[in-house]
Amino acid sequence: MVDAMESGQCRAPRPHGGGPRSPVAELGAPRPHGARDETGGGMSVRVPRDRSRGGRVLWSFPWRPSAAVGGRSGGQAPVAVETAAVVAAGSGGPHTRPGLGDGATGGPWHPSRRALTVGLLLTIASVAFEALAVATVMPAAAGDLGGLGLYGWAFSAFLLTNLVGIVVAGGEADRRTPAAPFLGGVALFAAGLLVGGLAPTMPILIAGRALQGFGGGVIGSVAYVAVGRGYPESARPRMLALQSTAWVVPGLIGPAVAGLVADGVGWRWVFLGLAPLPPLAAGLALPALRRIPRGAATTRDLGRIGAAAALAAGAGLLLTGVGRDEVRVAAPLAVAGIALAVPALRRLLPPGTLRAAPGLPAAVAAMALLNLAFFGVDAFVPLALVEERGRSVRFGGLVLTAATITWTIGSWLQARFAPRSSRRLLVGLGLVLVAVGSGGATLVLWPAVPVAVGPLAWGVAGLGIGLAFSTLSLVVLETATPGEEGAAASSLQLANVLGGGLGTGIGGALIGLAAGDGGSLRPALLTQNLAMIGVALAAVAVAGRLPARRPAPAPSSR
Repeated sequence: MVDAMESGQCRAPRPHGGGPRSPVAELGAPRPHGARDETGGGMSVRVPRDRSRGGRVLWSFPWRPSAAVGGRSGGQAPVAVETAAVVAAGSGGPHTRPGLGDGATGGPWHPSRRALTVGLLLTIASVAFEALAVATVMPAAAGDLGGLGLYGWAFSAFLLTNLVGIVVAGGEADRRTPAAPFLGGVALFAAGLLVGGLAPTMPILIAGRALQGFGGGVIGSVAYVAVGRGYPESARPRMLALQSTAWVVPGLIGPAVAGLVADGVGWRWVFLGLAPLPPLAAGLALPALRRIPRGAATTRDLGRIGAAAALAAGAGLLLTGVGRDEVRVAAPLAVAGIALAVPALRRLLPPGTLRAAPGLPAAVAAMALLNLAFFGVDAFVPLALVEERGRSVRFGGLVLTAATITWTIGSWLQARFAPRSSRRLLVGLGLVLVAVGSGGATLVLWPAVPVAVGPLAWGVAGLGIGLAFSTLSLVVLETATPGEEGAAASSLQLANVLGGGLGTGIGGALIGLAAGDGGSLRPALLTQNLAMIGVALAAVAVAGRLPARRPAPAPSSR
């Protein structure tokens, strides 16, 4: 059976002696690895542990951002994951892109924006800890509350409300300064943690996860608006790299710390202990966010909000359909979900995105394909090593750790080369590295290939997505119309979440069918990996429609 879960989010195994070993790879949103957003939607798959006994377990591995805040996604996607902003001095109008105070030519650590940089990075890090920690303790929470039947919805609820939060925040950041949506997003995120920690039943816990998803979507969109509107052109590549770096420490220690807390004082304290962190971190950034100029929008775009709700409803129907075993039930749900989601996407994404028109539409399309290709393999590499090669869950987690580290390296390489290198070249190179890494991960399916190829190959893929992801984020900010960075940021986040969610969803369905038949997972994994390699190579062609160099800055209206 395939349960809807959060994109790009793979949970790490509990430390030795840390309670019962939980079931599967939580396949499904930022980062560096990045990401994966706890912002993604995805699938989990039940696979046999011992086919001779018919036992079924759910393997879990660490999640990185897919589309998550700071571009790891969260996306995670890396939850996903797969998703900050600041100020301009003076009384510039809505179309200006000044720096902070007298630091218009300085970097992220210039005294005029140092507090903003620290506040944004700490906020992103706290969201990253939440993504990894909650995924780690969710089996214990579901078991305690007697809600294993609703387990997948704890992740799907986050994904669906995250989609709406992304769009709402983008519009509000363009209509007013980013401070108001940022404050609201942080408040909802923290409230969701409190609700989750105090939940007496599984439905209440799911409601808390929905609040977290909405708040996380808002924080992610505002984070990109901050980079686009609050930092000078020269500082943006470094700030994007710093956002990816904010996922490293949570990615390395978050799951283990969460496991220790859950085993020592209970899973509720993972939620409750994290609740104060986002507000405290946000307090550093808020004064600077209040000084940033507003965007170009003057009225609230209710049409976009309605389209976001339709997209969330369509995605929910699609996830529900894919998770059903009966085709006669699954097919109508999936068709209805697609019928709702596609028109909504046309409304929410830049015109021409679905045909990869040159410029901003091509950047958003390439971002979706990048997340689709990477997370469509990422969620299943540990599964292949554990199920097909008989390696330990801990070894599977090392593969993801390798990609977490190289994702960050790729982001910093982007920061180094972006000022003088072609955007097309950097993105194309990153996509080729993702395809090469995916090919190496595919070879591990055969017993003749040493298992050490797995971490090495996936480290290459991590380097590729770090290079391409950060460059595409930069292109989106560079090509956005001044004053409309919020709309561009929401398009970017949607691409992160939906790309990662679709990649893990397709793979989850294939592997769920294979597991149900009781046969080898190798054919399903091979089919999935080859399809994702094809997606990465197709994205190289889309990258050819990106600007070769950054566009000339728009004239200031000041």
